[in-house]
Amino acid sequence: MTTRRRLYLMRHGEVAYFDAEGKPLPEEGVGLTEEGRAQAGAAAELLAPIHIDRVITSGLRRTVETAAIVAPGLEAELWPELRELRGSKLSAIPEDELQDEFVHVFRGVVPLERRFLGGETIGELFDRVLPAVHRLLADEGWDTVLAVLHGGVNRAILSWALTGERLYLGPFEQAAGCINVLDVGSDGVWIVRAVNQSPLDPAHARTRQTVMERYWQEYRRGQTPEGV
Repeated sequence: MTTRRRLYLMRHGEVAYFDAEGKPLPEEGVGLTEEGRAQAGAAAELLAPIHIDRVITSGLRRTVETAAIVAPGLEAELWPELRELRGSKLSAIPEDELQDEFVHVFRGVVPLERRFLGGETIGELFDRVLPAVHRLLADEGWDTVLAVLHGGVNRAILSWALTGERLYLGPFEQAAGCINVLDVGSDGVWIVRAVNQSPLDPAHARTRQTVMERYWQEYRRGQTPEGV
């Protein structure tokens, strides 16, 4: 009989990437908003009965803060290779291409050569994420892991778990503070049990926008006259 281990794969709670004028904030330093802390608190309640052996974060502030709320009794490990997709400066992207770069970046099966906001490619993301996943699986000293990571990174892991290939499935929407539940067997076969479960908004009733559509809206708010 195959034995399976459990990975709770979270996206960090809500943060603000743009100030009130729509100017990008330093990506490495953004922390959780009040809503983000509430999302993390809801995840903590959901996972409270679960015995978690290890907590892994990317080391970026927003993942570390989320992990501290969700699993306060465990020291978070910092795995920088699991940081979010790295974009370029928005000013380097032609104005007439910006909306497409935001809104359409995760549509369909995303080509490996596609760049995220003019920066890192999907192929480069796989190059650093998959070795980290293999390293985690090679360690037999755990049964249940909580990984608090990022939307782009989670898509790569979910896509790999489902297909076993470097095939990036963009429509795996990842709401702030969401939880994905994956099991991996001793035979290396993955079972995806739940995707994009939002403890604070289980029915996803609050919005029908994607995360990137909302970020585009927030960016444009500061780029147009009077925020229109």
